[in-house]
Order: sequence, then C-alpha cells, then structure tokens
Amino acid sequence: MTGREFLELDSPQQRLILERFKRMEIIQKMFNELPKADQNLCNHGKYFLAANSSLCGLAANNFFRSILHVRKATVVSAIPMAVIPFLSTAAIYEAFVYDPLFSGQLNCEVCAVIRGGLVGAVVGGFYPIFLAIPLNGSLAARYMSTPLPGKENLLRYWLTTSQPVFRKMGLGILVQALTGLYLATKQHGIYIKMLLQMNSSRDPEELPE
Repeated sequence: MTGREFLELDSPQQRLILERFKRMEIIQKMFNELPKADQNLCNHGKYFLAANSSLCGLAANNFFRSILHVRKATVVSAIPMAVIPFLSTAAIYEAFVYDPLFSGQLNCEVCAVIRGGLVGAVVGGFYPIFLAIPLNGSLAARYMSTPLPGKENLLRYWLTTSQPVFRKMGLGILVQALTGLYLATKQHGIYIKMLLQMNSSRDPEELPE
C-alpha cells in the first residue's frame, strides 16, 4: 500500500493533509508559469530586505563605535554586523511570510502585510541595533576605550547610550518597515493572481477550498 493510498483510506485529518499537498503542488505549478519578473520578486525580494538589514547593522555598528571611541577591530566587528542581520532577516521573512503565503496557509492580505512590515521593522531594523550593543560593549571593555559602569547601572547606561543611535536609525527602521510592507503586498497580489488563474482553469474538484 502506498503512502498516498494510506492517507486516502484514513481519517478526515489525513484527507485534509492530502488536499493540502495537492494544493501546494498546483500552486508550485502555477508559480513556475508566472512571468519572470513576478518569480524574481517572490524568490529574491527577501534578499533586498536582508541587504538593507545589513546596511542597518553596519550603520548601527559605526554609531556605537563612535560613541564608545572604539578604534580597533573594525573588520572583526563589521563582518557579524553585516552577515547576521542579512541571514536572520532572509530566514525569518521566508518562514513567516513567503512560505505560509505560497503554501496556501496565509490567505489574509492584511495579515500578510502586517507580517511583512513587522519583519522589516523588528528583524530588519531594530534587531541590528540591539545586536550592535553587546558586540561594541565587549570591544569597549576589551580595549578600554570607554569606562563602563558596574552591573547595577548597566541597563541605565545602555539605555542612555542607545538613544542617539535609535534616533539616527529611525529613518532606516521606517524604510525597512515600508520595504517589508511593499514586498508582502506585491507577493500577496501575485498569490491572488495565481488563485484566480487556478479558479478559471481547474475542474470543480481539482483544488478543494
């Protein structure tokens, strides 16, 4: 007995799983028939958001280095601030927006757009700033470029130190949020276009709702 036959014979939950796989196959087939411009936007749009996240990381790193008077380890501090935000933003956008959307699990336009904006702002904008704090704090302590407070005043010190950085990065965070909103909106539009093509070409039982 094959796995497909096993799924067909058992519970309604397994039939739903089978229908979901069938739906995903049809979506993938329709996706491959899209214009190249639409395919490129869906496949590579997240990398544009991730590249902006790297720029935010490098900018935040430079701001903290200037505030803390860190002059050494320029390359060592720049590499993780470029690479980690890039990988994190691309992976999280894929997991929370792209995959649910094109697997048929995220049909709500407002939900998709909100997710895209949140990923852009939080992961692509705020996260690189928070990532720069311990990195540059450890460099400042290692090279003794700036006297750091004790544990009892550490939180207040970093809140005060970070305020000018957040103000300077405000535009970058806004751009990231708008970029995430734009990508999610465009990709949801492409997904709806695929659904309309399916509904106009499929048999009544070919793609269950």
